Amino acid sequence: MLLHRFALEEVNTKLKILNEEFQFIHDYNPMEHIKSRVKSFESIGAKLEKKGLDITPENARKHVHDIAGIRISCSFVTDIFKIQEMLESQSDLKILRVKDYVNHPKPSGYRSLHLLCEVPIFLTNRSERMIVEIQIRTVAMDFWASLEHKIYYKYQQEAPKHLTDELKEAASIVRQLDDKMRKLNEEINSYKGQQDQ
Repeated sequence: MLLHRFALEEVNTKLKILNEEFQFIHDYNPMEHIKSRVKSFESIGAKLEKKGLDITPENARKHVHDIAGIRISCSFVTDIFKIQEMLESQSDLKILRVKDYVNHPKPSGYRSLHLLCEVPIFLTNRSERMIVEIQIRTVAMDFWASLEHKIYYKYQQEAPKHLTDELKEAASIVRQLDDKMRKLNEEINSYKGQQDQ
């Protein structure tokens, strides 16, 4: 667990640097919020049980890839992919897998970009490469995902059909909102560009 915590700190430091660079050099900040957590022993155990595996540290490290997790929320869909590019350009951060639920949402309507990253952590007598899952989504997508989580948690994964239908409709509204916000932002940037000339 300590190694996963170190890995989180390593990636959080990278994100903080990128965040501050954008704020002070580019006068723009694509990251609204950054939240990180290490999964609890109970959650790890439940995930291993679900996979039919023994609850051991070896199985946890080999089969549970989101023990260390970071969620980044941003204003616009374009920011999601901007942040992905910035992370991919980090020479010591290796992207192992990308799941693009932004352009290819889950059947429930869930949208987010998931990056499975490997980062080195340096200890007194060795270095280890640890996995951190990074989820990047807009504030609107994050709000929707939070509501979906609450519903499925309350109904223990068996939410009534009328609620899942409502969730899908809300996901469609979130997508429309993200598109509208992107267009507004493009118009504002275009106007600022004209003012600067």
